[in-house]
Amino acid sequence: QAGFSARTKYCAEISESDDGAHVVLAGWLQNIRYLSYDVNFLILRDTTGTVQLLYRDVDLQGPHQFDLISCPLESVVLVEGTVKARPPKEKRPGSGGQVEVIVHKYTLLNPADRELPFYPAQVVNLPSSEFRNTFRYLELRRQEVGDNIRKRSKVTRVIRDVLDNQGFLDVETPILLNSTAEGAREFLVPTRLHRLGEAGTPVVHMQGEPPRIPTFYALAQSPQQPKQLLICSGAVEKYYQFARCFRDEDGRKDRQPEFTQLDLEMAFVSWAAEEREFERNWRIGGVEVKEVIESIVRRIWKDVEDVDLPEAFRVITYQEAMTKYGSDKPDTRIPLEIVDITALLPLEYQEELLRAPAFQGRAIDCLHIPLGSQFQVQGMDRLLEQIDPQGKRIVGPVVFTEDNFLQWFPRHPRVKFHDESLIRELNLKLDLRFGDTLFFSWRDELHSGGATPLGALRLALAERARTLGTYIPPKEPHFLWVTEFPLFGKYEEKDSLVGGEWSSTHHPFTAPMAEDMELLEMGLSPMLGKVRGQHYDLVLNGVEIGGGSVRIHDAKLQEWIMREILKLSEDEVGRFSHLLQALRSGAPPHGGIALGFDRLMSILCDTPSIREVIAFPKTADGRDPVFGSPSTLLQGVLRPYGLAYALKSKFRP
Repeated sequence: QAGFSARTKYCAEISESDDGAHVVLAGWLQNIRYLSYDVNFLILRDTTGTVQLLYRDVDLQGPHQFDLISCPLESVVLVEGTVKARPPKEKRPGSGGQVEVIVHKYTLLNPADRELPFYPAQVVNLPSSEFRNTFRYLELRRQEVGDNIRKRSKVTRVIRDVLDNQGFLDVETPILLNSTAEGAREFLVPTRLHRLGEAGTPVVHMQGEPPRIPTFYALAQSPQQPKQLLICSGAVEKYYQFARCFRDEDGRKDRQPEFTQLDLEMAFVSWAAEEREFERNWRIGGVEVKEVIESIVRRIWKDVEDVDLPEAFRVITYQEAMTKYGSDKPDTRIPLEIVDITALLPLEYQEELLRAPAFQGRAIDCLHIPLGSQFQVQGMDRLLEQIDPQGKRIVGPVVFTEDNFLQWFPRHPRVKFHDESLIRELNLKLDLRFGDTLFFSWRDELHSGGATPLGALRLALAERARTLGTYIPPKEPHFLWVTEFPLFGKYEEKDSLVGGEWSSTHHPFTAPMAEDMELLEMGLSPMLGKVRGQHYDLVLNGVEIGGGSVRIHDAKLQEWIMREILKLSEDEVGRFSHLLQALRSGAPPHGGIALGFDRLMSILCDTPSIREVIAFPKTADGRDPVFGSPSTLLQGVLRPYGLAYALKSKFRP
């Protein structure tokens, strides 16, 4: 291929001030309009935008081996020409729309195939995203997808600038780690390295012996342990990195098997709230982490979105979030709150409810939808059936009328609510009007888990109202800190990852609240559910975009929780021996947080899925449509790792 000139301008950089200037452009042929045999218009695209080319034989300088308009769309070309301001009636808004370039010379740098799977500028009959992602290199040429990637890069620069100015060090941590019982399922990586014997030397497999025991790395679920060790070392007091993380979990629209998080850790964080923060409802330690994150988020929204955010974000406790909104990551844009009726009852009724078995209900919540509300939508019965198909979790809908204004309170198997004066008082406190719709749900006195039945109904009603056009979410971002989560919980999906009845709701390194240390030290199962952790989540518009905690820096407490509460085996505790030893070596109080960077970018780019802000995303079930992973391997490849296919099958590689 002959030599060619260097590009002098990008498409979007050309303006009317360049009228008459000579430019060299490079990019992809996006469209061709044939006006006549000697006058044609072409659209040239590069990463900044598009510009129109005026292509006429009379303007060409020197011979050319081929006709530019005969090139297939998406061919890569270099064009030399003169900028010409477009007539007023032909100008279009946006970059490059005020001018056109008269073509004098052109070079075909690389012709595209005549038929491509799809075309980036295609609007009509655009294939599904699953099909397009198989050819992700073409999908990335689409303007909105490319803009997402460029915006992601800009946000990354903003974050680095903020953290660098606050004295944080960007430190890379290992990706190949040892398997530990931290919570999520891990990706395991077999290795040809032999296991170590009692003497600390590799146990070499001799010829003729049975196949050796394979050894594995685990891909890092997060840099949790390495970053704590960094802080324990004292060499780094403020750490951050854009960390690649790996979790073998089922795919969702906001989850990928590999993802990126902004990871932070700080030494000498507080274990108690300052007075001004306590007044803002932040009653735990780690306020230093909170302030750093708020400064990052404010800067992002100002520099990228030109939006000014408040100096401090709203703070609510986990119990308040679950009670008012029915979710541990509430969307506070929705002007619909759940009411804890239990708190409105006389004390004798509350005490009687507390004596009832937990499965019968010790508290009652109510979702009250006034007559004429934007959320009093058609099809509420069908929404309820989807959320509670067996009709055991929600009572309703109950329409408040003249016939039932003294009998609407739902029945309880143990406590009787027949006092008319009580119901009349509740009517006043709830401000009930004839035609209002009520939903009820009995629950235990303290919330657990991530959502309640009424919380799910609240979201479903808001989505239904949004679809019908009666509710339009405000554009202003609603940031929210949720704090004081239960330190321990019982989760069936984590049964295989812990040894006992209790598991850590965040991770086993989260510190308890100082006020709850006495409950924790009792070690009694009924009390453990009441122990709160110094754990905080950052929520934006109903999406958790980050979570962190103050860490346990006392080795005795850390080991006691592992052994006595989580009931980890000796081998499982041994896998944390490096961390326990570091805590015994003079570890400062520390805490941190991780922001889900993909989720954050999905919100900033207003995309339905995080896959739209990742250059090469996986599918919903974790497969790579471009590179074809995961895949099977030949037996010969597995043998050096001590692995073999367990089943004999004609389909075995």
